[in-house]
Amino acid sequence: MNDNSNSNDDLSKHIKSLRQQLGLSQEELAQKLGVSFTSVNRWENGQTKPSKLARRQIDILCKKCEKLKDPIGAAHGN
Repeated sequence: MNDNSNSNDDLSKHIKSLRQQLGLSQEELAQKLGVSFTSVNRWENGQTKPSKLARRQIDILCKKCEKLKDPIGAAHGN
């Protein structure tokens, strides 16, 4: 069904958005996650999905990204 392709598309967009918010290239994100550039490229293009371990690493990066957006954290940085 199409549900699965929509899910893959959402994940692809999520990974790309996270990478861009962190100001990283695909190669830099790959290094942070301990995977190849090709893996990140394929994830963003919806060709493959990250492994469970890679997803955990992506979740950790998401949390770091959220902290960067945190207005309370930003206020304390002044």
